[in-house]
Formats: sequence, C-alpha cells, structure tokens
Amino acid sequence: MPPADPPPTTPVPPAQTRRIPRAAGLVAAALLLTAVAAASLALGTKQVPLSDVWTGLVHPDGRENHVIVHDLRLPRTLLGLLVGAALGLAGSVMQALTRNPLADPGLLGVNAGAAAAVVSAASFLGLRSLSGYLWFALLGAAVVSAVVYVLGGGRHATPVRLALSGTALTAALTGYVSAVILLDSAALDIMRFWTVGSLASANRAVLGQVAPVLIAGIVLALLLAGPLNALALGDDAARALGARTDRTRAAALIAITLLCGAATAACGPIVFLGLLAPHLVRPLSGPDLRWLLPYAALLAPALLLAADVLGRIAARPSELQAGITVAVVGAPLFVALVRRRTVQR
Repeated sequence: MPPADPPPTTPVPPAQTRRIPRAAGLVAAALLLTAVAAASLALGTKQVPLSDVWTGLVHPDGRENHVIVHDLRLPRTLLGLLVGAALGLAGSVMQALTRNPLADPGLLGVNAGAAAAVVSAASFLGLRSLSGYLWFALLGAAVVSAVVYVLGGGRHATPVRLALSGTALTAALTGYVSAVILLDSAALDIMRFWTVGSLASANRAVLGQVAPVLIAGIVLALLLAGPLNALALGDDAARALGARTDRTRAAALIAITLLCGAATAACGPIVFLGLLAPHLVRPLSGPDLRWLLPYAALLAPALLLAADVLGRIAARPSELQAGITVAVVGAPLFVALVRRRTVQR
C-alpha cells in the first residue's frame, strides 16, 4: 500500500509572519512592566519581602510593611504606570502629528501652560496643596493647546505651523513663570519642587482625580493609530485614502492635552520620557503606530518606574526625584540610539 500523501500545509501570509515576533515582544514588554512594578512595591528606603508585598496588597492588617505597600507604594506605582504610559503615548502621537522626531510634550506648549496655571494659582489665589492646583494645571494645558491649534491654522493646521505656535507660546509662558516666581517667594517654593518632576506626591486622592483623565487620553491615543498612520503619508495621500485630516489633528491635540496635562499636573513636568520612548520602541515595533503605540504604553512606564526605584535606592535614606533620574539614565540611552542610527521618523 503506497504511503499517504502528507496533508497540504497552508502558507502563512507575510504580514502574519511579521506579527508573530511583534506580538511576542509585546508579551515580553508586559512581563517586564510587571516585574518593574513588583520591584517598585518591594524596593525603596525600606525593603519589603515579596511575601509581605502580596499580603499587604490582598490582606493588609496594619503591620508596618503592609502600610508601606498598601498606603504609600501602591498609589505611587499606579500613578507611575499611568503617567509613564501617558507620556510615552503623548510623545509618540506628537512625533507622528508634527512629523518631527524631536517632538516631545514640551513642544506644543502643554507643559508651559500647566506651569503658568500652577504658578498663577499659587501666587494670586494662595493655593498651596497639589489637590488645590491640580485642576488649574490641567486647565492651563487645555487652554494653551486650544490656542496653539488656532494659531497653527485651525482646520488647516500644518505640522510646521503647530510646532512654531507651540514654541512661541512656550517661550512667552516661560518668561511669565520666571517673572512671577522672582516676585513671589511662596510661588518659588512650590515651583522649585513641582518643576523637578516626582512621583513622591502620589496618594489615593491625587490618583482618583487624574486617573479618569489619563485613561481617557490613553484610550483616545490608541484609537488614533490608524488615522495617524494615514496622516504620516502626507495630507493629500491621507485624503485620498479617506482620512479626515482636520479631525485627526484636533483629536490628536485633545489626546495630547489629556495625557500631558494630567501627567504634568500630578507629577510636574517629567522631561525626556516623551522624547525617548518612541525612539526606544521603534526598533522593536517598526513605524506602524498600531504596534508602536502599545509598545510605548508598556515600555515607557517600565522606564519611569525603574528610574523611580533607582532614585529611591541610590539616595537612601532620602531619594532622587524620578524626573532627575529619567534624565540621567535616558540621556546616555538616547545618545547610544543616535550613535546606532536607530533614531528615525
């Protein structure tokens, strides 16, 4: 009896073969983020055993280690996850929107608008607590984003006009902030700590106020992956493909405002993360934003939390703010990426 013919095999489409390693990388990024989050709960000025971390999360009974994990480090870790994802996505969306590989959350004036609102609330209204001026920061970021959109041409905005409008407003608002804090010592004290960028102020009240805004911004940014891919081909090509370029730019600005405004309001301006994250993940994800944005949403918070843990360990019994550590760690990493010529649009 002749042997049976082998069953026919279905050829794997080329697109599917590309998705498999990207999907595997996405799973690896999720596992890395989980490990860094666990380190954020366990490590710090006082080390907590992982067994106490687990019981402190699920069955807190008032012991010192449980209080540290449940009341202090859990809100800080959750805020780091949300803020890191927000800044990573904001930088990726901003670089796609402006077609500028050096764009970061400061380019469109969002950080400067938040800083101007905070210093105004502290100096003219006497607000001193984070929960008091948090919404002013978000309002300032939203107002400046709207002004940048109008100055950039509104429905006919172009990447160059948006970047120029943001740069001009950033310069003007930075001068305003400097003038106010030179004349008001109380505002100077607030801005001195707020502008460093830190997760140390995290608590359940702050997390409860900014989390809905950050989650809304994250969802909107992820939904914009397809339209921004079309916009990257140029306005004419995007219109030919059926994309609404004006609506896409307006929605992207709203997403950037929600992400950067809430993140800056809660932690101060954490610089460099929004610039670094897209370049860090692009060699893994490729230029397709449908992959790049999820990668950025996982690896940017991993980097922020790792920097926060490093700052807590390196300066015991005090700590270095995460904004400082991100810049110290991120700058050599960015230079290495540049030298390997992996920085691209």
